[in-house]
Amino acid sequence: QVQLVESGGGLVQPGGSLRLSCAASGSIFSINAMGWYRQAPGKQRELVATITSGGTTNYADSVKGRFTISRDNAKNTVYLQMNSLNAEDTAVYYCNADVKFTRLGRWYLHWGQGTQVTVSS
Repeated sequence: QVQLVESGGGLVQPGGSLRLSCAASGSIFSINAMGWYRQAPGKQRELVATITSGGTTNYADSVKGRFTISRDNAKNTVYLQMNSLNAEDTAVYYCNADVKFTRLGRWYLHWGQGTQVTVSS
């Protein structure tokens, strides 16, 4: 199995910044795409950003220009740099990763347990 350990969440004032990290560990053969999703109270979980193993990125319109997703393949870690935060960014943020355990095995989508981001004055 794989473990996804998230860090970097917390309380920040409007206009501030946070950087989230998510490190994958375990008996991993390969990781393809990684991503960040978020879920606010009473709302559905929504895509924030994704990044392929080759570095191709995709962002939700609501965060484009403010958030940057990146990854360190050597560390099996994905990051989310969040700038110009506002109250609507308040949510639980979840990372995920498409993981293979063997060369011929299938891809499995794994999720972290989430980290709270609260933007408030």
